[in-house]
Amino acid sequence: MALSWNEIRNRAHEFSKRWEHETSEDAEAKTFWTEFFNVFGIDRKRVASFEEPVKKLGDKQGYIDMF
Repeated sequence: MALSWNEIRNRAHEFSKRWEHETSEDAEAKTFWTEFFNVFGIDRKRVASFEEPVKKLGDKQGYIDMF
C-alpha cells in the first residue's frame, strides 16, 4: 500500500532527526540507506544491493557501495 505524503513527510522528519549528528559514514552506510528507503515505504532489498562486484579499468576488481 502506498504511503500518504503526510506519512512520508513524518518519516522523513524522523529520519533526519535520527541521523543529524552521525559522523561515521562507513560504519553506518548500510543502516542509513535501509532506513532512507523505509522513509518511502520501500524495502531496500527489492531495489538495491550492497557491495556489488565490478570490473575496474585495467582488469582490477572493485565494488560499488550500493547498486
